[in-house]
Amino acid sequence: MSRAFQYSFLISVCSLFFARCTSEKEKQPVTAGPVYTLVFMDKTQSVNVNKAFVAQKYQQILTDLVEQNIRQKGDKLEVYFIHENTQKAKALSLTCRTEIDDVSHMNATDREAAETTADLTLQRERMVFLKQLIAKLGIQNVGASQRQTDIWASLPVINKAAESGAEVKVYYLSDMIESMKGANRRDFHNTPPQDNAQAETWAKEDAKQMQQYALSAAEVKIALPFEPTSSTKENNPTVTTYWTTLLQELGAGSVEEL
Repeated sequence: MSRAFQYSFLISVCSLFFARCTSEKEKQPVTAGPVYTLVFMDKTQSVNVNKAFVAQKYQQILTDLVEQNIRQKGDKLEVYFIHENTQKAKALSLTCRTEIDDVSHMNATDREAAETTADLTLQRERMVFLKQLIAKLGIQNVGASQRQTDIWASLPVINKAAESGAEVKVYYLSDMIESMKGANRRDFHNTPPQDNAQAETWAKEDAKQMQQYALSAAEVKIALPFEPTSSTKENNPTVTTYWTTLLQELGAGSVEEL
């Protein structure tokens, strides 16, 4: 990913953030409790974030999730790399420090000043988060770990986040092609589900072996790196069916494809 492209993108995003900050109509209510955001970035040989379509799609998703989920002090953001050893591949952990003060007791002038200061501080912190996210997105994995894809290993990570009591939001920036060798594993590169019925059957069978990973109504979004014109051979819809079924069987509140 070129430095020029990253710089141009960050400049445009920065302008958008601060433009929104000046508009009272754009403000959204702060959530009652903290939001715990998990981003799983695929760092295997089958996903190329240097492609213009993929880079633009993923960077826009990262921009949106920072603005939507980083709202107040305590909101957390973590990044894990998907590859052969996903569960131990934490790449980033950030926690929002911007406090939103109670302004209900202030007069109109003081309230506006306090809100403006808090908004500017929050926007600056969001920009720091976004810059680090985009830097992680651009990292290339040239090691042997890129040869296998362990997405199952993301499930205990989500489960642990859910145990914190926070509202958990999960983003997969991946082709979702589970590809692990060994007994009782799935390798969708070599043996993908043949149809939706088989995908659902496999998912339910696998879910029975993973009941300890309760996802506690986590909100899951899957962003595939495929253009709308991609063939079903490249973008196999039965794989998405498998993951949607598996995640729902484990208690995800919603599963959406971006």
